[in-house]
Amino acid sequence: SNDYMGKGLSGGKMIIYPPKESTFVAEENIIIGNVAFYGATGGEAYVRGVAGERFCVRNSGVRAVVEAVGDHCCEYMTGGRVAVLGSTGRNFAAGMSGGIAYVYDLERNFHGRCNTESVFLEFVEEDDEAELLGMIRKHLEYTGSEVAQRILENWSGSLPRFVKVIPKDYKRMLEHINHAQQSGLSGEEALMAAFEENKRDLARVSGN
Repeated sequence: SNDYMGKGLSGGKMIIYPPKESTFVAEENIIIGNVAFYGATGGEAYVRGVAGERFCVRNSGVRAVVEAVGDHCCEYMTGGRVAVLGSTGRNFAAGMSGGIAYVYDLERNFHGRCNTESVFLEFVEEDDEAELLGMIRKHLEYTGSEVAQRILENWSGSLPRFVKVIPKDYKRMLEHINHAQQSGLSGEEALMAAFEENKRDLARVSGN
């Protein structure tokens, strides 16, 4: 596929994989162009192969799995989930303010490729493991990905290689929501209490 595949996607599934009779190594070859899933608001995507630049820019809701990406992946992302099962280009997560990305950092060099101005880089915690595992299992089911199969066959060894990318302000908001829920609030009340607490957060005001 060429550029802008899945632009504005709002539901359903997009599954992209090479012809079954092909002999090239999928995870080493580009299969979709630049700016895929730009501004997507919902749905799922499973891409067996490499995406070009600006994958999932301004994504606000799609859940996507891809095997490698070019520069500026997840730029200005505000929601959704992205799992990258291989290498990334530079400037990953620039301006990212929502959602979460998981990157399989096999070469241990992702930190130098990520724009950490607005995001934290963390280990995948127990609360996130089921979500990531589910995304990779679906990727294998829908595309027959050999990368996904190798990761799943050695899950205990693969999991520590993943880096969780989460926006700083988004993480604080989730923590405030959890605090509000623990105090007995729920639903809209918990969200409003978390919003007010986040506004008063000195770390947010200082820009850290």
